[in-house]
Amino acid sequence: MKLFKSVAEAISRYDDAHNFTCDNCGREVFDGRRLCEACRQTLPYNDKEVCPLCGRRVRESGICMECKEKPLSVDKARSLWIHEGDAAKLVRLFKTGSKYLFRMFAEETAPFAEREFAEADSIVFVPMTEKDRKKRGYNQSYLLAKRLAEKTGKNLLDVLEKRRDTVDQRELTRREREENMKGAFAVTDRAAVCGRRILIADDTLTTGATVDAIALALKNAGAERVFAVTATSVEKKHPYGIKN
Repeated sequence: MKLFKSVAEAISRYDDAHNFTCDNCGREVFDGRRLCEACRQTLPYNDKEVCPLCGRRVRESGICMECKEKPLSVDKARSLWIHEGDAAKLVRLFKTGSKYLFRMFAEETAPFAEREFAEADSIVFVPMTEKDRKKRGYNQSYLLAKRLAEKTGKNLLDVLEKRRDTVDQRELTRREREENMKGAFAVTDRAAVCGRRILIADDTLTTGATVDAIALALKNAGAERVFAVTATSVEKKHPYGIKN
């Protein structure tokens, strides 16, 4: 008989094994998955033409205009879905109190991450300041990264810190976001990073300013390669520096 260390662990294991409704539409599901087949068929998968560098959807094949002008510091970024419709709704819910959605995001993203980033040996998450974490109540990037590490067998590294608060980025241009994030992240254990092939996990990629700043910090600390996987990414329809 399996003995659990705590009531919280028992509840978590039960929740992992017993899911009766779709996390998106609420329909009953009977296969143990967290999305029903209907939602899985209609979510906006990012499986057409994408920029080979940032992984966002593009209208024509090839590197997007933003990456031509200033590529991200990651070696490759990819997202499972496009940030629109129900996918965008789920990300918003995840950021605003629906903590439980980390299980669904990890379940759906894990096979995709294993396929796209087989060479990555470790996973990191986007750190938050203590002030921001207390305000939200949890770090959604940590929850996603931890579950992805469990599902893919990659190492979860807790080697990053956010040195300072940054302003809300929703109304900032790409260039303003880059300035906002410049120097915001630091590696706390260079030895753990040196020579690693590291995958950054997060919920969404908008301009890429956050993963760019983290990738730069990791590479400066000796990481061999750095990648990024997100549940969604925002398609860029406007020139460099223009707000969405």
